[in-house]
Amino acid sequence: MAVDEAVGRAVAAKESPPTLRFFRWSPPCLSLGFNQPYAVADEAFCREHGVDITRRPTGGRAVLHQHELTYSVAAPLGFPPFPKDLQSCYRLICQALVNGLRKLGVAAELSSAPQALIPPKSAAPCFMQPAGGEIVVGGRKLVGSAMRRLGAAVLQHGSLLLDWDSRLQAGALGLASDQNLRPAVVTLADLLEEVPPWDRLVEALTAGFATTLEVEVEHGGLTLKEWEMAQGLAREVYGHPRFVMRKVYALAGAAAAGSGRK
Repeated sequence: MAVDEAVGRAVAAKESPPTLRFFRWSPPCLSLGFNQPYAVADEAFCREHGVDITRRPTGGRAVLHQHELTYSVAAPLGFPPFPKDLQSCYRLICQALVNGLRKLGVAAELSSAPQALIPPKSAAPCFMQPAGGEIVVGGRKLVGSAMRRLGAAVLQHGSLLLDWDSRLQAGALGLASDQNLRPAVVTLADLLEEVPPWDRLVEALTAGFATTLEVEVEHGGLTLKEWEMAQGLAREVYGHPRFVMRKVYALAGAAAAGSGRK
């Protein structure tokens, strides 16, 4: 989360180009939407089962990051091929993911469901139901995404479900079981005979962005400034109880975090 914000701020400041990245979580981590109460997490269960807890810079609802691929896009708004309108930008990025998933043989599509009316402080998990424009297969949610504006740029990130751990998914949120959650979601393990290896997933999704946005993708790493900012954010914000538990964003020289969408 710290790297996502650092890259987003660098793009907003025109110090870095539009950036797409993919990453995994180790150990598993429950991330809360910016406005969710900390009580959404079952802290005792998470501690006992080695699950970290953090809070995202974006809004939306809780996500257990375990068997998944996480994507992140930081892009300047209104700078082609990205539109100025947040909703249009959100759908464009989701369409790029859809096109990448189709390269893997997944019949993904954008949900036509109306925008969910679940309050931002709701304890409901992110994957409980798809909102309009999110990525589904057969009406079941495959990718959950969240967006936040950072000045002249946008940060959008989300989770592509590769598999599912019923006990951990339910327990991290203090639920007796995942019986109300599992029917609403679908994973690549459900859809394909075998989940593609990491490199193949990244290759297909990257190709989806390249063709959808009509751009060439260049591989790169964090700049020194991005890395230094990410380290500070990890230490003072995303890994600090005052933000994770009380939503108090405190970092010298950085603006207060705002809410996003899910």
